[in-house]
Amino acid sequence: MDYGKNFLLSVIIFLSLTLNAWAIRIKDIAQFEGVRRNKLIGYGLVIGLNGTGDDGKNAKFTVQSLANMLAKMGVTVNPKDIEKVENVAAVMVTADLPPFARVGSRIDALVSSIGDAESLEGGILLLTPLRAADGKVYAVAQGPISIGGFFAGGMGAAVQKNFPTVGRVVSGALVEREMEGNFNDRNLLSLALRNYDFTTAKRVAQVINSALGGNFAEPMDGGTVGIEVPTEYQKKVVDLVSLIEGLEVAPDIPARVVINERTGTVVMGENVRISTVAIAHGNLSIEIKEKPKVSQPLPFSAGETVVTPDTEIVVKEERSPLFLVKSGINIGEVVRALNALGVTPRDLIAILQALKAAGALQAKLEII
Repeated sequence: MDYGKNFLLSVIIFLSLTLNAWAIRIKDIAQFEGVRRNKLIGYGLVIGLNGTGDDGKNAKFTVQSLANMLAKMGVTVNPKDIEKVENVAAVMVTADLPPFARVGSRIDALVSSIGDAESLEGGILLLTPLRAADGKVYAVAQGPISIGGFFAGGMGAAVQKNFPTVGRVVSGALVEREMEGNFNDRNLLSLALRNYDFTTAKRVAQVINSALGGNFAEPMDGGTVGIEVPTEYQKKVVDLVSLIEGLEVAPDIPARVVINERTGTVVMGENVRISTVAIAHGNLSIEIKEKPKVSQPLPFSAGETVVTPDTEIVVKEERSPLFLVKSGINIGEVVRALNALGVTPRDLIAILQALKAAGALQAKLEII
């Protein structure tokens, strides 16, 4: 009796694992709104270059920026007197502020030349404020630049690896301001699907409600699920998010065929179906051979030597049988039916386009 119970329990567990084998974690198909990186940007100067900086005659803004920086340090100079300084380059500095970054955290900064500098190799980025879209300074960047490449050349030739005018200041940006808001104080959460789908949004809400034991999640539209924080998770929103991200759901995938005509790549989704249709596909090949022939006159005659073309044309047309494809077949049967025609990827693209034009392809056809 115990053996029978164990066997039945094993069968139930196996079927459960089989049914859930294709389920995906919610964290892999969606993300919580507000939990994202924020873009930062700033304008700065790179010094210490070995004559590979901006040409002061062409990049006037570099000279003006250098003069302004020296003036703030109590050194008054005429911009015309520093036009020949080639050890300085004007750059734009960008960085990504991670979510929940705290004051004192360090992040990488990307430095890109905006003048006519030849290389940023060996340069030092001076203190550069990094601002967000709201105009506030959230980080400051400064430090040595690593370009991961080189540039060397002479009058007749030059060698370059990677892009010497773009570099990175590793952990060179110091976070000075935090993003406003306390995540644990939230009473409402919004879950955004990476690929909008009404059926998937409904399934996500059902899985969350089942795990929480109540009606706390509701699909707002095809791409958003609103979640009310239960009482037991008040001030413990992180625990709730961790629970939701680990839940598994089976996303609904629309029937879609994607074609890349440049590479001949065809990708068909699982739900692609074809209505009952007859398909015939054949190739017509025409081979033309042309050889010149020389026609010479008889000896001691008044004729002339003439070159005449000899053209040979061979036409071959393959006899392709007519294949009947029944409606409602799955993707495996679609592939077998098309393989029976002996088509190449290029031919497959033409057949799929013809099926769509005939209304027999029950899927969205996308050409990229």
